[in-house]
Amino acid sequence: MRTVGVEEELLLVDPETGEPRAMSAAVLARAAQDDADQDVFEKELHEQMLEFATHPQSSMESLRAEIVRCRKEAARHAGEIGCTVAALATSPLPVSPAIGVNRRYQWMADQYGIATREQLVLGCHVHVSVESDEEGVAVIDRVRPWLQVLTALSANSPFWQGKDTGYSSYRSRVWLRWPSAGPTELFGSAERYHRLIADMVATGALLDDGMIYFDARLSQRYPTVEIRVSDVCLHSGTAALVATLVRGLVETAAREWRAGREPLGHSVSLLRLADWLAARSGLSGELLHPATMRRLPAEAVVRALLDHVEEALADTGDLERARAACEELLRDGNGAQVQRVLMERTGSLRDVVTECVRHTQA
Repeated sequence: MRTVGVEEELLLVDPETGEPRAMSAAVLARAAQDDADQDVFEKELHEQMLEFATHPQSSMESLRAEIVRCRKEAARHAGEIGCTVAALATSPLPVSPAIGVNRRYQWMADQYGIATREQLVLGCHVHVSVESDEEGVAVIDRVRPWLQVLTALSANSPFWQGKDTGYSSYRSRVWLRWPSAGPTELFGSAERYHRLIADMVATGALLDDGMIYFDARLSQRYPTVEIRVSDVCLHSGTAALVATLVRGLVETAAREWRAGREPLGHSVSLLRLADWLAARSGLSGELLHPATMRRLPAEAVVRALLDHVEEALADTGDLERARAACEELLRDGNGAQVQRVLMERTGSLRDVVTECVRHTQA
C-alpha cells in the first residue's frame, strides 16, 4: 500500500485581534526544545508562516490523527510565546508580509520583487510514494486534469488584504506569480522530465530545482510524487480527504500506465482555464469535467472524481469514508464558504479569523 505524507502551512496570528504575527523564528525556537518535534516544524518564506510535515502513513485514520496532533502542537508552541495558528490559506485581515532572514529567501526577494513580498499564501502539499521516477512521471502525466477538483474541494482563501476577492481560492492565483508554477505539458518519460527541469534551472531564472513549483512534481527529498494544488484546509478532516483522494489518483494513474492507457492530452491552456474556474467557483458553482473540459455543477465533477478513483479507494478500504466526507463537504461547504458565512454573520474579519482558529484545532 502506498504511503502518504502531508505538509501544511499555518498562519501565525494574534489570538485577540486575528492579525498575522511575524513570530515563526520564536515558535521554531520553542518547538526545538521538544526533541520529538525537531523534524516536524520548519520555517517558511514569510515570518507569519509555520510549516509542519507528517510522517508517511499507510492508514488515512492515522494520517488525520497526526495532522490533528501537529496542529495542536503548533498551537501549543505558538501560545507559549503569545500567538496562535490558523489554517487559513490567505490572511483575511490586511498584512505586511515579513520575508525570513535566509539567503535563499533574500535571493527570491531580489529576483522576483513584489511577487515574493506578496506570497503570504499557505498551502497543503501531499506526498504519495512511487516505485520509480518512471512511474512518478507517468502518474504526473495522468493526474493533470483531475487536480483542479482538489483545488475546489480545499478552497480556503476568499479574502485578501481585507477584501473579498470574489475567488474561493485566491491563494492559487497568487501562487501562479512564480514563473515555474502551474500545470505542465505531458512529459512521456522521466528523462524528458529531468531534462526540462535542467533546462529551466539553466536559464538562471530559478535558483535551483527546488524552485520547480509544478502542480505535480517528483519530490527532491523523497521517493514520492508531490501534489501542490490545495489550499491549507480549514478542517483536518478535509486535509485527510484531500490526501485520500490524492493517493487514489496516484494509484489509479499508475494502474493506467501499467495497462498501457495513454493520458488525456489536454493542453496546458485548457488546464489553466480549469484551474481558474476551480479557484473562482470552489464548490459554489461549476467546474470543468476533467475528461470533456465542459462545465458541470461542482457536485457532479466531485462525484466523477470519486468514480475515477473508486477501485483504488476500495482496495485500500477508503471508499465509503471518502464518499461520506465529500458529501459532507458539498453539504456544509469548504473553508471559503465557511469564511464567507462567518463574515456575513459577524460583519468582522477579526471574528472570521478568531473563529477559524477554533476550527483549526477541532
